[in-house]
Amino acid sequence: MPALDLRLDDDELSTCVACGLCLPHCPTFRATGEEALSPRGRIDAMRGVQWRGADADDDFVRFMETCVQCRGCEPACPSGVPFGRLMEGTRSALVDQDRSAPRWLRAALGVLGRHRLLLVGSRALALAQRLRLVPRRLGLGRLPLRQGRRVRATGTGVWLFTGCVMDAWLRETHRATATVVAATGTTYAVPDAGGACCGALHTHAGLLPAARRLAARVIRSMPGNAAILVNSAGCGAAMKDYGHLLGTTEAAAFAARVVDVHEWLAPRLDTLPAPDRRLGPVIVQDPCHLRHVQKAHLPVRAVLGHVADVVELDDDGLCCGAGGAFSALQPELATQVRDRKLAAIAFAAATTGATIVASANPGCAMHLRAAGLDVRHPLDLVAAAIGKDGP
Repeated sequence: MPALDLRLDDDELSTCVACGLCLPHCPTFRATGEEALSPRGRIDAMRGVQWRGADADDDFVRFMETCVQCRGCEPACPSGVPFGRLMEGTRSALVDQDRSAPRWLRAALGVLGRHRLLLVGSRALALAQRLRLVPRRLGLGRLPLRQGRRVRATGTGVWLFTGCVMDAWLRETHRATATVVAATGTTYAVPDAGGACCGALHTHAGLLPAARRLAARVIRSMPGNAAILVNSAGCGAAMKDYGHLLGTTEAAAFAARVVDVHEWLAPRLDTLPAPDRRLGPVIVQDPCHLRHVQKAHLPVRAVLGHVADVVELDDDGLCCGAGGAFSALQPELATQVRDRKLAAIAFAAATTGATIVASANPGCAMHLRAAGLDVRHPLDLVAAAIGKDGP
């Protein structure tokens, strides 16, 4: 096996002191107990390849591809190891040697930036689900046959990012988001066709050139200085990192305008109507890229608390196992990780009577719905509770 240049920053790679404080926060280590499937185990493998000339053999590829990229290890790390960037760089190097991201995945991700094709493909996939032609092990929740009305601009107060999967599979959440934003007295614009995909899944897969092309398109699609509201945790995390991804001052300035919609709403709750009725207990599930990367999970509780009694889980924000395309690429491991989340949800439901789970990320919502849970976006609940179900 020829030597592989991972092209990682040596200073970032040397930051880890192997203390092990990351281990309880790593879903794949918790599920398997395998040291190589932990953050420090994966970093040691990276060091072996980059520093000691070790072979990037099949075991090395397995260690990297079984990472959910939840980045739950980062807040727990006293040394500040930028694990997400190390993993993205490693996967990019593997992709360059055609050792990662299978062809079918690259083809599927290539559709995300072509929105009309995505909508057609989504309807075909939804029909295939109805005919029971889609394997359940892929972890897909029930997809809609029709997306319904698009969100239409009302002004220029803020931008509402619509993206790819959210608009194809969860467009009702965009409508709910638009009506809640409008209820604060704020107008909104929507991006043109160039804003069809933020490139988050491409970045996770190590397809960095494609991610950069999509990021540049997104930046052009939302000019000006207005805030950019994002209701998908994974998209928001990716867009806030455009400065690093593209390395330009323009990208950094754009990233500074990106805000999770709950971050924007939390200080404006006094402008929202009071709920027609409170919803009772609702379990809140933190998407990893909202809690660990954006650190915006507390505003979700503030916004949801406007209409419901927030119920916490006792698992300290452990990953649900969705991980973008992870549940399709690693279905067995994703199911093991999800089982821990399901146990925490079941305990919370049994002790509070809650029947609804709130999650602000499409991947998490679909992954948990596939297990039979009633999962809603927080803003779907807010819009319904204040009597504004649609624009």
